[in-house]
Amino acid sequence: QVQLVESGGGLVQTGGSLRLSCAASGRTYNNYPMGWFRQAPGKEREFVASISWNGGNTYYADSVKGRFTISRDNANNTVTLQMNSLKPEDTAVYSCAARSVGFRNTVVYTTPASYNYWGQGTQVTVSS
Repeated sequence: QVQLVESGGGLVQTGGSLRLSCAASGRTYNNYPMGWFRQAPGKEREFVASISWNGGNTYYADSVKGRFTISRDNANNTVTLQMNSLKPEDTAVYSCAARSVGFRNTVVYTTPASYNYWGQGTQVTVSS
């Protein structure tokens, strides 16, 4: 059974940091791109960051560039999102996503439709 489980969310003050992790089980995602998305109440799901299968390519939304860093540990089937200098507008449910097509494709993907599997999400709340 395919499963993505996020952890690391919580409540933090403006300017603080959080580190989100996504653990994949049920199959290996080591050879496929992965990404992070977020959704705030009343808003559509928004792209945050993506990473190629080997970590060689990354891409970020303009709103998080320079503050967030995506990385992956293929030996442990995990993807991490380090979030620094957090702002109230970063408040959302953050979900990781995995793509299961395009073996060792170095392209990074920014649309939800590009991903096949999703985690349940973890809440991030940034207080002002």
